[in-house]
Amino acid sequence: MNFPINPDAPEAIVRRDFLKKLGAASTAAWMTGAPQMVRGKEIQHPEAKADSCILLWLAGGMAAPETFDPKRYAPFEKGMSVDSVLSTFPSIDTSVDGIKICEGMENIAQIMDRGTLIRSAVQPDLGSILHSRHQYHWHTGYVPPQTVAAPHLGSWMARVLGPKNPVIPPFINIGQRLEGVGEKEELKAFTTAGFFGSEYGPMNLPFPEEAARSVRPPEGMDAARFANRDKLYRKLVDKSPHREHASDYQQESLLRSMDNAYRLLHSDDRKAFDLSEEPKELREKYDTSRFGRGCLLARRLVEAGARFVEVTTEYVPFLHWDTHAEGHNTVSRLHKEIDRPISQLILDLEERGLLDRTLVIIASEFSRDAIMEGKPGSEANDQATHKVDVITEEKHYGLHRHFTGGTSVAMFGGGVKKGYLYGKTADERPLVAVENPITVMDLHATIMTAMGVSPKTEFTIEGRPFYVTEDGKGKAVTDIFA
Repeated sequence: MNFPINPDAPEAIVRRDFLKKLGAASTAAWMTGAPQMVRGKEIQHPEAKADSCILLWLAGGMAAPETFDPKRYAPFEKGMSVDSVLSTFPSIDTSVDGIKICEGMENIAQIMDRGTLIRSAVQPDLGSILHSRHQYHWHTGYVPPQTVAAPHLGSWMARVLGPKNPVIPPFINIGQRLEGVGEKEELKAFTTAGFFGSEYGPMNLPFPEEAARSVRPPEGMDAARFANRDKLYRKLVDKSPHREHASDYQQESLLRSMDNAYRLLHSDDRKAFDLSEEPKELREKYDTSRFGRGCLLARRLVEAGARFVEVTTEYVPFLHWDTHAEGHNTVSRLHKEIDRPISQLILDLEERGLLDRTLVIIASEFSRDAIMEGKPGSEANDQATHKVDVITEEKHYGLHRHFTGGTSVAMFGGGVKKGYLYGKTADERPLVAVENPITVMDLHATIMTAMGVSPKTEFTIEGRPFYVTEDGKGKAVTDIFA
């Protein structure tokens, strides 16, 4: 979602209402007692194919026809009709016969024989096609707002599976600032453990090159002083005037999260957060951007025992994959930022014997189109900032409308088939999924099944059931598993 110029525009009203309801849900989560996991004969967890998960989040709306699903290529030409633009990059061969991706992703092309490419993920329009709503939906599996704060996918894994290494946080979020950027409240709404409590929430590392500092006591503070500060802070939490508004469970969860943090600060495992421990020549392979360095940090953390790591290109309105202007030139830059680090991550995991038990996912909240908002029949507001019929300037050349009818998701490791293509979108506009469409619900069910968690996993919150997939109805796409 982008900030409207008119503060009373319909999308601004939607945003304010959205935040009010999310705020109420967050408050309710803080007051909620301990969620109880429902255990019954009907819940049979599948055998895990992966022990760890890395989500590479291309925030802002990655256009599938510019990345993993190339269509008819039309090079820039002054005076060209906008409806002739399907892809602004030509296709290139990959290491798999019959699978092509877009020029600019030559390194990723060479690792496609290690994974599965899904070209038929679909999203609903949700009334308004807003980044905030779609990112919340993708990360939690639930359409916002909810009456309770829905946990992030990583928090579900942390809660149900527990940590692999008791010292390393089971859920780590790399690359996204939650302060000082547009739409910070919306980002905070899904970057949370929700009703599970603080101990299952993410450790946020917005700058991977500074991650080592986050697991050290403040500079100049000796161990005794640091221990005393920790003791005083616990007293402050215990005597907080807000304690009466929080459940005992949530208070205890916060204290347990502090215990976990304190244990990490005194462990040798904290070296996993230090990128300087890597050989210079390997660091340089990842050093294309903050996202690239985040990929290297993710590999180190999974090696050390992290359960779930998200690495994001970072969502900021009108930046990165939010390509409302200068679409082609922006995506050309983004290709350079993601291509080498993603391929190197897969190769490094493979070399270390970790890829088979690590599920790596490349995804985004929706795709993009040059002329269509949503999908055929959608009544969603058009949020494109450049509405032209004829392209007279290069800044108009690209895909800048939000498109929910067909999106690509790539998966590597974690028991998925190698060199496999699943689903298809139409060759000509509208570029909707025409074979094997996969909803967010079923995509989540597939991911959780790979991790050994039943899509029917249920917790009771205030006497009501809450499932890892909505109403427990998600169905795993088993065809993609080897």
